[in-house]
Amino acid sequence: MNNEYFSTLMNLLIQVNDKNKSAMQQSAAILAECLENDGILHVFGCGHSHMIAEEVFYRAGGIVPVRPVLIQDVMLHKGALHSSEKERDPNFANTFLPQQPFQPNDALLVISTSGRNPVPIDVAQYGKEIGMKVIAISSHAYHSLSSRHSKGIFLADAADIAIDNCIPQGDALVSLEALETPIGPGSTIINAAIVNDLIIKTTETLHKKGVVVPIFKSGNIDGAEKHNEALIKKYRNRIEMF
Repeated sequence: MNNEYFSTLMNLLIQVNDKNKSAMQQSAAILAECLENDGILHVFGCGHSHMIAEEVFYRAGGIVPVRPVLIQDVMLHKGALHSSEKERDPNFANTFLPQQPFQPNDALLVISTSGRNPVPIDVAQYGKEIGMKVIAISSHAYHSLSSRHSKGIFLADAADIAIDNCIPQGDALVSLEALETPIGPGSTIINAAIVNDLIIKTTETLHKKGVVVPIFKSGNIDGAEKHNEALIKKYRNRIEMF
């Protein structure tokens, strides 16, 4: 059987780690400062990228002050074609951004593997305009294509820190003999690894400074409920999903 998918993923993880050491350190410093000043991390993505926002929200072993920005029209459950259309709409971001409870001392993480569609770029630009530090995760391999944004920019251009997930154009990682179209997307796994590593690095930074980091315990471990309830109470007013 073909083992190319696993081997390609493992090589990609090494490549991403090697290429983004500086960007990850800078991102962890930004997020550590945000959390130390009682800010929260907002996470946004369209299509499959929205799963990264859910990956780090209310997560066992994850930090508490995380708020997913879940906009249903760019999530797949309202229709895949509809989601793709809205992500390319140059006016759509303006319909939901003013209602977001962003604050200048917060941080914003935007994920888009192609990084070329208007909505993720507009979200990143808006975050910077109101004073938030913005971190982007995208594939810089797409920069050889044209941007779909009116300014001709990519997501990496709109962020304070740009992390390259090193995913090839088209996302699929495996080519099978006599099969015209590659198969096996890798962006979700790589993006999830990046964001979890970022949170670990941030936690380590704060821990070294003596700052207590609020971390969820698994609800499937006895005694976790009391621990988690105390943490949720502090952030409930800012993270409505609790």
